[in-house]
Amino acid sequence: MNYLHIGFIGTGRIARALIAGLSEKKNTVISGFDKEASALASVSADYPVQPCLSIEEIAIRAQIIILAVKPYQIAGVLEKLKPSLTADHLLISVAAGISSEFILNNSIDTLRVIRVMPNTPAFVGEGMTAVSKGKMASDDDVALACDLFSSIGRVAILNDSQMDAATALSGSGPAYMFHILDSLAEGGIKCGLTSNEALLLSAQTMLGAAKMVLSGEKSPETLKREVTTPGGTTEAGLKILDENNIRQILVETVAAAAARSKELMK
Repeated sequence: MNYLHIGFIGTGRIARALIAGLSEKKNTVISGFDKEASALASVSADYPVQPCLSIEEIAIRAQIIILAVKPYQIAGVLEKLKPSLTADHLLISVAAGISSEFILNNSIDTLRVIRVMPNTPAFVGEGMTAVSKGKMASDDDVALACDLFSSIGRVAILNDSQMDAATALSGSGPAYMFHILDSLAEGGIKCGLTSNEALLLSAQTMLGAAKMVLSGEKSPETLKREVTTPGGTTEAGLKILDENNIRQILVETVAAAAARSKELMK
């Protein structure tokens, strides 16, 4: 029986979410390394993860290496990893702002690299992961990456040049949604709801609205028009959003995050 051996370098929040999803897949073996021994011990206690003592051990064991470390740590990790890498390895990076070209330039020029950007709703199986193919990666490598990350939600295949936008929109996006959701709930509280009631109404409404858009039957603009009665309550609320130019603020929010993602490479 053929097993797919996946090695994680870094076992933080996103890595744990992916490990949780992958641990349900058959014929999959998972190894992990983390410079924080307590983090590795924790994930190994919760999931079937084989602890490794070094980055080099991950490369020796695993066919697929998932770099789940902070962007500023990537260069140092690649320096240690480089002597153990071969063209047989598939390296998947989740580091924001780190291009496939940077990884190739700091490793070996035959390395198959896939760049991905997942997000935190992966913890509840509703993640959004952008996947980008590196120069030496094959279509089969992309398909394999998509299969792995579909275990924690949806997947979109993008060009590497689009990954900063994906980082800004879906990678950072949950924080924007939480901020909006919390603000809506505060409005509900001011109008007489309890905190729990307001949060439930806000969160379920956001979830339901998102599912309507994802059904693909109608655009957000069409759906908005259908729920807006002239002279009604929705129109009164939307007027405040328009007067305060909330649409432009959100556009600029994504743009600022994308610009910061580009800066991480400098």
